[in-house]
Amino acid sequence: MNNLQDITQRIVAFRDARDWKQFHGLKDIALSLMLEAGEVGEIFQFKNDAEVGDKLETLKERIGDELSDVLYWTLLMAHDSGIDLAEAFERKMSRNELKYPLEKAKGSNKKYTDL
Repeated sequence: MNNLQDITQRIVAFRDARDWKQFHGLKDIALSLMLEAGEVGEIFQFKNDAEVGDKLETLKERIGDELSDVLYWTLLMAHDSGIDLAEAFERKMSRNELKYPLEKAKGSNKKYTDL
């Protein structure tokens, strides 16, 4: 199960088998996505880079779990919105490449409006 369509099908089957679609309006999905992204942030909260680096091996499973939750809600939102996420990603990356041309952006942390 390595492609977005297979993962999405598994998510939808999981949700639908439990009759949860009734609780999963787009607003609710968006809120769940934000909450799960916050849980990723909590892992790193109040830790400096050295502390994270020292504990990375023990944090990997927890980080993976939380990132999986973010992916779950992202793919479910795309599915329920009728968005081809792979296509949307390619379109967005093309825009990013225009906004951040390599010759101006390489090694810089400036926003595209300041390049």
